[in-house]
Amino acid sequence: MHKVIRQMSQLRLQAPQGAALLRSAESSSTAISPVSPPALQSKSLHTAASAGMLCAKWNKHNYGPRKWLEYNKTVHPPQETDEEPRKAYVCHMRSNIKYSPDKMWYIAAFVRGMSVDEALKQLNFVLKKGATDVKETIVEAQQMAVERHNVEYKSNLWIAESFVGKGRVFKGVRRHARGRFGKVEYKHCHYFVRLEEGEPPQHYYQEPQTPEQQYESWMEQMRSRKIINSL
Repeated sequence: MHKVIRQMSQLRLQAPQGAALLRSAESSSTAISPVSPPALQSKSLHTAASAGMLCAKWNKHNYGPRKWLEYNKTVHPPQETDEEPRKAYVCHMRSNIKYSPDKMWYIAAFVRGMSVDEALKQLNFVLKKGATDVKETIVEAQQMAVERHNVEYKSNLWIAESFVGKGRVFKGVRRHARGRFGKVEYKHCHYFVRLEEGEPPQHYYQEPQTPEQQYESWMEQMRSRKIINSL
């Protein structure tokens, strides 16, 4: 408290000196616009420069995820003539999206396993804020595949991987009635996508089973189970 009072008293003492300097500058030359002295600028409590320095201090070590983009720099060995040609792929991401990772998970899982054209078409009808970021990320990855990774047709791509990571979380306070307060969290997320050349598989996760196949797999599971304290 004493430190704050001492700073305010110094500002009051320097204010008449700054005003005298401004009056002398105006009287000496009219072509030069009056500028506040550096002493007053350094003592200012709220300036854009100080806010920028503060943000730079906060983000000094916040590089975000960097390993995912390193997969684009992988150099594969040459293939034999009788081997199946290796499919081209491209990894892309968008970091620190102002959206909850729990909500973004539904959108990421929705487009997984689709072709690029079908995913972009379906995302136009998803009424969620995160769908815009997912769509823009897929379009950027599609453009990167054509320009940097020698993919001939941009429509000949499908979404091989699509998942979300947790980003920065800013904690704040929300006021309530009767002098109480509650905690609020402002969450961010990272979205990762990998496009692969070729046609998407017919069944991305698992081929559907008939009722007879489901019964046989259940019986096999029951026969192979371990019964505790048995002979």
